[in-house]
Amino acid sequence: MSWSTADIPDQSGRRVLVTGATSGIGYATALELLNRNADVLIAARNPEKAAKAAGEMSSRSGKAPEVVELDLADLASVQKAAEQLGEKYDRLDVLINNAGVMAPPYRETPDGFELQMGTNHLGHFALTARLMPLLSQAAQPRVVTVSSFMHKTVRGISQADFTPTSYRKWDSYGKSKLANLLFMHELGRRARAAGSPLLSAGAHPGYASTHLQAAGPELAGRPLQAKVWGAATRLVAQSAEAGAWPTLYAATLPDARPGLFAGPGFFDYRGAPRPARASSPAQDPELARNLWAWSVEATGVDPF
Repeated sequence: MSWSTADIPDQSGRRVLVTGATSGIGYATALELLNRNADVLIAARNPEKAAKAAGEMSSRSGKAPEVVELDLADLASVQKAAEQLGEKYDRLDVLINNAGVMAPPYRETPDGFELQMGTNHLGHFALTARLMPLLSQAAQPRVVTVSSFMHKTVRGISQADFTPTSYRKWDSYGKSKLANLLFMHELGRRARAAGSPLLSAGAHPGYASTHLQAAGPELAGRPLQAKVWGAATRLVAQSAEAGAWPTLYAATLPDARPGLFAGPGFFDYRGAPRPARASSPAQDPELARNLWAWSVEATGVDPF
């Protein structure tokens, strides 16, 4: 039987934090969770965009999300946001690690890491670690990490990829998405070993029409290329709302199994979500353990 958003159970009483929720898949995810009565926190680095998105969500759902200022590329911002959340709330039921950047020109984070790896993986690794005290207070905590089918374009990852001496934007993007899945699996293994009820799951949106495709050319100062990318994506991709389905499936499925990786059912490209298959490197436990150790060293924090 095909899953749809109508299958999402009532989310009353669940507090959910969604990163990167001012547009695209994150916005669609947060809005649907509000419609299902969840208490939603939206984390974003741009306060103005976050306030606008929150206002739109409130008008559309009748329920206002809480805005959390967070720059995942900056580990100091991650720490500050987590501390503020710890002071305000007694628990967090679901963390959705959704935010990301795709194929920008070479840039470094304030901490000296390549931007895609620093944002897509290390920022979420540190955020998960710093929010673990809140997650541990929930009865059935869940962390959903959003990857991409682009993780299949690379065969591995090394510590040197955090600060590469040569840069290929799509290779770095693929490695950051591979890191997302390796982290998802290792988080689940360590939670089980620690006797924690935390469920770690993953998702990928297939090919969805969002601002992500145009963001790289915009950062490179190529507005025409950004417009072409945006137009082409809108022509052939599914909507951002449909792209959010795998994330919502992984976040709300009552009987989700540890390590669930959800994606669109039609050749990983589009359609209703179902369990997807990750690449062999993404399921390599030794590589996942190594990545975890490198990430602890890079961020100075350890989720488990």
